Amino acid sequence: MAGPHENLEHAEHAEHASHGGNKKIALLISVMALFLAFSETLGKSEQTAGIAENIKASDTWNFFQAKTIRQTALRTAAEGMATQLATINNDEAKAAMTKQIEAWRATVARYESDPKEKDGRKELRELAEHHEHIRDLHLARYHLYEFASAAFQIGIVLASAEVITSMVVLGWLSGLVGIFGLGFMGLGLWAPHALSFLGGH
Repeated sequence: MAGPHENLEHAEHAEHASHGGNKKIALLISVMALFLAFSETLGKSEQTAGIAENIKASDTWNFFQAKTIRQTALRTAAEGMATQLATINNDEAKAAMTKQIEAWRATVARYESDPKEKDGRKELRELAEHHEHIRDLHLARYHLYEFASAAFQIGIVLASAEVITSMVVLGWLSGLVGIFGLGFMGLGLWAPHALSFLGGH
């Protein structure tokens, strides 16, 4: 990401081009520097949001794992007591054990799905996958803004080189690369998964 020093250099390049009589190149450099600032700001914001969603997804999966362990422990205990129940002759003890087994099984079922509290394994899995989906969306946008930033930086370099060498073709190449940068920004805003095949997602 370009810092204040790089932004100052872009401004100096534009000023130099303007003083050299090439107003169009100066304007091109200034416009691309502006879009570079936008793309880097948007990219940083999306990266931060993606990291936050990744933390939420990780925390939710940890909660899911903990609930799975407790559910397995209770299910095992209920099955073990149910096996012992057949060997008990005392009606009072058998009734108490049956009640305990039913309570454990009810808890096991609640651990599997609890629409009221929304903290059953089913609900936790859905929530974790939701956070992962939002994370992937933010990171897809982040990568596209990074591509846009790279394009704008290359465009500025080419435009600056045109000022030094007076090779008009460099100015045209600079504008073309800048258009690619705008394209990446547009994809980041409206179609972040359009190039997902490049990342293997």
